[in-house]
Amino acid sequence: MLPYGRHDIHPADIDAVVDVLRGDWLTTGPAVERFEAALASWTGGVPCVAVSSGTAALHTAYVAAGLGTGDEVVTSPMSFVATAATAAQLGATVVFADVDDLGNLDPAAVQAAVTSRTAVITGVDYAGHPAEYDELVKVAEQAGAVLIDDAAHSIGSRYRDRPVGTLADLTTFSFFPTKTVTTAEGGAVAVADPDRLDRARRFRNHGLVREPARLRDPDQGGWHQEVHGFGLNYRLPDVLCALGTSQLRRLAETRARRAWLVARYDTLLAGIPGLGLPSRRQYTEPCWHLYPVRVRDGRRREVYERMRAAGIGVQVHFLPVYWHPVFADLGYRRGLCPAAEAFYAEQLSLPLYPSLTDAEQDRVVDVVRSILG
Repeated sequence: MLPYGRHDIHPADIDAVVDVLRGDWLTTGPAVERFEAALASWTGGVPCVAVSSGTAALHTAYVAAGLGTGDEVVTSPMSFVATAATAAQLGATVVFADVDDLGNLDPAAVQAAVTSRTAVITGVDYAGHPAEYDELVKVAEQAGAVLIDDAAHSIGSRYRDRPVGTLADLTTFSFFPTKTVTTAEGGAVAVADPDRLDRARRFRNHGLVREPARLRDPDQGGWHQEVHGFGLNYRLPDVLCALGTSQLRRLAETRARRAWLVARYDTLLAGIPGLGLPSRRQYTEPCWHLYPVRVRDGRRREVYERMRAAGIGVQVHFLPVYWHPVFADLGYRRGLCPAAEAFYAEQLSLPLYPSLTDAEQDRVVDVVRSILG
């Protein structure tokens, strides 16, 4: 079975992990700082805070943005549930805005959705293609809202010659095994504002304060630490940060390989009836995480099942978030975002990962052609 995504582990990654296992630190040590510095080299120098997952990154970003009960978050339904769920768990109301032809948040739909209670707008870079951030920035500024980029799919991507990580007030990353860079489990928040950066760093470590100048009761002794605001244990350990740093050294190579595979798919799949291929804006450089085709004429399920039966592990990304029962039970109803629902009805992700061979890619194309051609 060819999977839709696969982690890409090299001997250098293994050596990096083993070096940490032989050292003095397994967590919250020097490998964390090295990983954050290496990641910042891909975010235009914007400081990064490593955390334990992409979901933790979203939760941390919302906390750093000051999101709370009574606020509204406008976001995309074409995402994994965590983008909305972490906001809802902070007591915010999630407002879903529709998507464009790429599956990204439509700025016009966001403009129509904002209210006086809108505190955050969260874009999602679907499949690795950056959303329209110049327009989203304008909407966020007019609304007085914080702009977050959920870049779980798009590390290494560029928008109008600017790297992901610089396009919004805060940017979140995921390093799940199928992502372009992996730490097995892990995530990060990129944030330029010093106060939000400080909140993010404290929140990922229980909210602990250790600096003598900031302690409220500094005369207790060298062991003393305080919690001024609640946080969680969202630390990413050294052993996983070492893996991430090693992976980042290959990010340029990985991005080029994924782009080459996407271009090859585009050529091989062109002209197959009933199949829509992913497009891109000319002013972007996506670091493709997915290769999402659209299967027309109501045949998506048939194609999914026949390809799986043929050993091709295609996948669907994603169920519109408000279709999940947890949101349906809160009163969200189908039909809310017609473009997103139409996108979902046709979307199918074909295998895409650096170790995918020409022969394997040809096999994927042959099966698609045998079903639709």
